[in-house]
Amino acid sequence: MARLPIIALVAAGLGALIAFQADMAPARDYLVLVAGDCGAAASRVMRETGGQLLSAQPSSDGQTCIVTVLVQGSGSERPRKVTVRVPM
Repeated sequence: MARLPIIALVAAGLGALIAFQADMAPARDYLVLVAGDCGAAASRVMRETGGQLLSAQPSSDGQTCIVTVLVQGSGSERPRKVTVRVPM
C-alpha cells in the first residue's frame, strides 16, 4: 500500500515540473515544422510506373519527395528499382 502515495507524489512532482517549464519557455519553442506529405507523390509514381512502393521520403529541401519503387520486368527479367525525385 505504500506504492500509492509514492506514485501520487511522483505524478504531482512531474506535473509541477511540466507546468514550471511551460511558464519558462515561449510558445514558439513548441512549434514543430513538418515537411509536406509524400503520399500523393508516391501514389502518382506508382501509378505512372506500375511499380510497388519501396520508400517515399521528403528531401532535405522540403520541396520534393524521393520515391523508390520496384518495377516488375517482363517475362523472366528481374524487377528493377527506380528512384524518382518529384515535387510535393
